[in-house]
Amino acid sequence: MGTPELSLIGAVMVLGLVGVAAPGVPGALLVWASVLWWAALVHTTLAWGVLAGATVVLVAAESVVWLLPSRRITESGVTWRTVLNASGVAIAAFWVLPVVGALLGFVGSIYLTERHRLGGGHGGARAATRRVMRTVGNSVLVELLACLLITGTWLGAVLAS
Repeated sequence: MGTPELSLIGAVMVLGLVGVAAPGVPGALLVWASVLWWAALVHTTLAWGVLAGATVVLVAAESVVWLLPSRRITESGVTWRTVLNASGVAIAAFWVLPVVGALLGFVGSIYLTERHRLGGGHGGARAATRRVMRTVGNSVLVELLACLLITGTWLGAVLAS
């Protein structure tokens, strides 16, 4: 498999990672489909193992997301822009400090965005961050971490082969 094909599969994965936080975009499905695409082209035991692992991780993550109490973002006063920004920071932070960086980047970005939006007060930003995490943060974070785990595993398998 050549570099152009791997680059295209990687681009679809990145689109899926960004799509996790975007409403109406099936981000997790895009990440999984890109692993399927790669496995179908490569036809190795490692590739099929990565696909099987990705399937298990996504089914588990979607089960957890389904069990979490769902709340509507519009009722909480939180903007989708805040969630999208936080997801972007979480993706970047994941590559700087794997797994833990995603969590810290997501929550930290929400806090800083809300502190700026509300005028610099710690109390208001803290309350807004808690509200965001209760509203959508947990479900977005679970799905994002699952997709990052799958993407990291895929990247490791590509580098190993």
